[in-house]
Amino acid sequence: MRNHEIDYKIFGEEMQYVEIELDPNETAIAESGSFMMMDDGIQMQTIFGDGSQNQGGSGLLGKLLGAGKRLLVGESLFMTAFTNNVNGKKRVSFASPYPGKIIPLDLMKLGGKVIAQKDAFLCAAKGVSIGIDFQKRLGTGIFGGEGFIMQRLEGDGMAFMHAGGYVFERVLERGELIKVDTGCLVALTQTVDYDIQFIGGIRNSIFGGEGLFFATLRGPGKVWLQTLPVSRLASRILSYGTTNRKEEGSILGGIGNMLDGDG
Repeated sequence: MRNHEIDYKIFGEEMQYVEIELDPNETAIAESGSFMMMDDGIQMQTIFGDGSQNQGGSGLLGKLLGAGKRLLVGESLFMTAFTNNVNGKKRVSFASPYPGKIIPLDLMKLGGKVIAQKDAFLCAAKGVSIGIDFQKRLGTGIFGGEGFIMQRLEGDGMAFMHAGGYVFERVLERGELIKVDTGCLVALTQTVDYDIQFIGGIRNSIFGGEGLFFATLRGPGKVWLQTLPVSRLASRILSYGTTNRKEEGSILGGIGNMLDGDG
């Protein structure tokens, strides 16, 4: 194996965290902001890119190109490495950023590559490559929204994703086709054919409320779907905070707001 072998345990229900057990000299990598806690004896270090061997080639230019691609998916040029520098096992934990589920991925059992939404990655064993994956179809590039530029997780070790709400895995048989909201797609294996399809009809376009496009996924392979995309959660919170409700200004409306905790 090229990647560090790590043991792990996931805790919690709606707001989960993953605890990774590191043997001496083992390392886990994570996005900045996901760290929760660690045992004494673990060294935390900021690294350029993901620290993998296939980050973008050898030399400074290769590392710059490999790390620079992360900017296209809205991530930082840097990641954080957590290394056990003492004898004995040590533990480090990473927390989910919003309500949902943490998904463990054994990349060795998944063909060495998983394509994920650009904000799905949480942490991984050192050696896992976190890059970008461009969809080949022009339609996907123009209309895919959240799905055009996706993250590519490669290697033979463990990686962990996070998704919102309830998350489930579905296995598609060869030729089997499903259509999903682009925001509900979390990840797919490299054997799944992915495209964007237009929802025809003027009523759908104006009054449908579900957007003009959805993702089509054709097997064989595995896909992971979420019930609550973070973009949908954010839009609902923003709408609730900025829109005046119909009953506001009345006595009953004021009482209702107090009961809701808005008084």
